[in-house]
Amino acid sequence: MNRLLNYQTYLPVLYFLASMSILIGIWALISVVTNNDIPTPGMTWVVFKEMIATPFYDYGSNDKGIGNQLVSSLGRVFTGFALGTVVAVPLGLIMGASPVGMRLLNPIVQILRPVSPLAWFPLGLLAFKAAAGATIFIIFITSLWPTLINTAFGVSSIPQDHKNVAKAFGFSTWRYVRRVVIPYALPHIITGLRLSMGVAWLVIVAGEMLSGGMGIGFFVWDSWNALSLEKILCAILIIGTVGLLLDKGFDALQKQFAYS
Repeated sequence: MNRLLNYQTYLPVLYFLASMSILIGIWALISVVTNNDIPTPGMTWVVFKEMIATPFYDYGSNDKGIGNQLVSSLGRVFTGFALGTVVAVPLGLIMGASPVGMRLLNPIVQILRPVSPLAWFPLGLLAFKAAAGATIFIIFITSLWPTLINTAFGVSSIPQDHKNVAKAFGFSTWRYVRRVVIPYALPHIITGLRLSMGVAWLVIVAGEMLSGGMGIGFFVWDSWNALSLEKILCAILIIGTVGLLLDKGFDALQKQFAYS
């Protein structure tokens, strides 16, 4: 029995290692087919070790370590994501709880939601007069939709029995929101936050390629200009790993509330 439990404990790790082996195998095959025009995993690993040996060096505005670039990107992502959350959750509550609010706001959401983040960038530059502010703006405007939509869905799907009980006990509006709406909609809100964070992390790379200056997206573009494909591949792996960790964090949060 203990052996079975230990096996089940390590099974996710084994699957992850197998998955990474498949990825590296495909990567190595592509390198062979392209005659190493795409650097091999071994060549990339050498450059990666050099990058992480001094991740926080600062030799000027366009020459900073990968650690500094990553911290800068994460700061923009969390700022835009937080601003989006502050707007999305209340609007989602209004849309989900009020048919009038849904009819008024849903057309606006459906028109703005499909717009590419790059289309918002010039407006961000016009509004904030700075590339950093424009990048945060496009993260804000594109990451709020999943949270807003999931919040509205969670609130609108509250069973009628819950509403009847709240009426029977004479709940005030605030108490109804606190005792019924928020607890019931919370799993949906967290799902929306998880999706929004994925969007925010996706958008930051494109935004920083346009804005330049600093960040993981700028690092990718700067590495391309320097014809350093190994650094580009390292950055891709770092972007993917950070995205995975962010998603796992929200996954753990979802499970916490699911079992609480």
